[in-house]
Amino acid sequence: MPASLLSVPNHIKFDEAIELTQSFLSQLKTNELTSLQIQDFVAALVQTANGARGFFVTYLTSPDPICDEPRSEIVAALHAHPEIAADLLVKNIAMSTAQQLYHQRRNDSEMVTSSATVAMRTTKIVQQLNLPQIQTLCRELVDTIHTGTGSYNDFLTRWGYDEEQKNSIAQTVAPLIG
Repeated sequence: MPASLLSVPNHIKFDEAIELTQSFLSQLKTNELTSLQIQDFVAALVQTANGARGFFVTYLTSPDPICDEPRSEIVAALHAHPEIAADLLVKNIAMSTAQQLYHQRRNDSEMVTSSATVAMRTTKIVQQLNLPQIQTLCRELVDTIHTGTGSYNDFLTRWGYDEEQKNSIAQTVAPLIG
């Protein structure tokens, strides 16, 4: 494995994390990595918000079907940093769910499929992680949607989600509460 994948910079930038994850996925696809290398790389990358954001945006949106079923090494690595992973995964489910409706309204079936893929991949990771932090955040998100106040109010407002999108998000994350 190239040294670039073994050494994730301590203060990694978002764009650097995207590039490293793209290289990682290329090597993952060609079976160039050991289980330990996979787990160590992902764990090192997701220990910071920028690294985790870059990893998830690349992994979840990749056109490669290798990302459709999360490998156990990736799930194990995410367990090493549950707070960062939980927050980003819950937001990814919310955003991809809302984007499906946005693209449906614009009759963009390709983007509907892309958003549905992100939602499906994220949900699979969440289910395999089975972190209490994710259940708590999902509960807070649903409560915020139902009451109009709460910890996710700024997030929902920032993205400008309408009532239909919010209801769809609540329906999608409710089963993840446990």
